Amino acid sequence: MQMEHVLETTLTVNGTSITRRIPARQHLIDFLREELGLTGSHVSCEHGVCGTCTVRVDGRIVRGCLMLAVQADGRRVDTIEGLSDSGELAELQEAFHRRNALQCGFCTPGMLIAAQELVANEPGASRERIREHLSGNYCRCTGYQAIVDAIEDVLAARRKKT
Repeated sequence: MQMEHVLETTLTVNGTSITRRIPARQHLIDFLREELGLTGSHVSCEHGVCGTCTVRVDGRIVRGCLMLAVQADGRRVDTIEGLSDSGELAELQEAFHRRNALQCGFCTPGMLIAAQELVANEPGASRERIREHLSGNYCRCTGYQAIVDAIEDVLAARRKKT
């Protein structure tokens, strides 16, 4: 019987520093879901193409199924729970609700995190750019129209404020 290699890892998850002994091959999304009970982000394709496992590491979105948990040592990880609790996603969540952009909800956490990155970094994003940015996030229910509408609404509202 071969022993699995574990590494002591310290990461900050949603503002809280966490130190754990983590199996070297455990993916970040599995660590977040199974060890920390943060089940808002989902696991689907396990190949990094669907976007349901999207989380933010040091301010950039990543696929949690492609990153090992030990790679997050010394880094900040934000999940849908933390971003929602902080209010950072409030505008997008309201727009998704208003535009009926969250049918079954399975893709919604990844969509919201990806959308927040776009809204924060590209305030002048066009409808085409929104679609391009979301192209790595699959949705089987909405056909994307309502999701793009919701993000467009948030961008327009923010432009009006400035």
